Amino acid sequence: MFGRSRPQGPGTAAAGEATPPAGGYFGGQEPMRAFDRPVTDAAVLLRDVHKKYGRGSTATHALRGVSIALPRGSFTAIMGPSGSGKSTFLQCSAGLDRPDSGSVLLGDTELTRMRENKLSDVRLSRMGFVFQHFNLLPALTVHQNVELPLKLAGKRIDRNKTEEILSRVGLPDRGHRRPGELSGGQQQRVAIARALVTEPDVIFADEPTGALDTTTASEVLALLREAVDQLGSTVVMVTHEPNAAAWADRVLFLVDGEISDELTLVDSEEIASRMRELTRTANRSKAAAAPVRGRA
Repeated sequence: MFGRSRPQGPGTAAAGEATPPAGGYFGGQEPMRAFDRPVTDAAVLLRDVHKKYGRGSTATHALRGVSIALPRGSFTAIMGPSGSGKSTFLQCSAGLDRPDSGSVLLGDTELTRMRENKLSDVRLSRMGFVFQHFNLLPALTVHQNVELPLKLAGKRIDRNKTEEILSRVGLPDRGHRRPGELSGGQQQRVAIARALVTEPDVIFADEPTGALDTTTASEVLALLREAVDQLGSTVVMVTHEPNAAAWADRVLFLVDGEISDELTLVDSEEIASRMRELTRTANRSKAAAAPVRGRA
């Protein structure tokens, strides 16, 4: 593992979590918080992004004019009630789905109008992905799963680098095993190693702890946190779990396809409280909008 994790709240640390080393931050001073950096330093930028599914009166508006900058070297969690647009936000941000209007930029690269073959190349070389169910190929070894993005992108494979990354995620000497020989937590560590191997601009994580127990989930989140702190990675994570979101620098809340609120550097209790409040508000809005049926 890389070395440390961010405490769950300002000036506090949750039980079992690592705290900054006694010697302080590398270089002797605390780095600039990613969300304090200018918009021009954005790893991902969404401008007035709209996305709907279906047509006419039955259409679902998954995103309604979303505009947001996600700074380089930051860890952003995306939360919201069911059906709020979280997954669509991640898919459009990563070029896995195209918005109906608006634009998405990866750094200075416009993704929205890019041809699919070029977009595939960008995803392979400049993005990493971590999914809830790992998405490892069972017939391949751990080495081969980690190196797959390099192979697909036609890049040179350095087995020493692969071993170094596996050691970073706590899996030394596991390279010759297959996914079926590993626990769920170990498989997710392989998935994180695979996401890191291309040194991507952004790592997109979709419910990365959803299939894990609490202890293993904390270990996986620590790896993502430390990828940001120690390697300068940018992580964008969709989650429904306040405990997971508390590892992030910034939590964005989506309601009905719009960013309705955000919190920075807060603990899981405050995140959970805000989620309950937003869910109640969303449910009241839906109830008020529902058609009133007359008596038979």
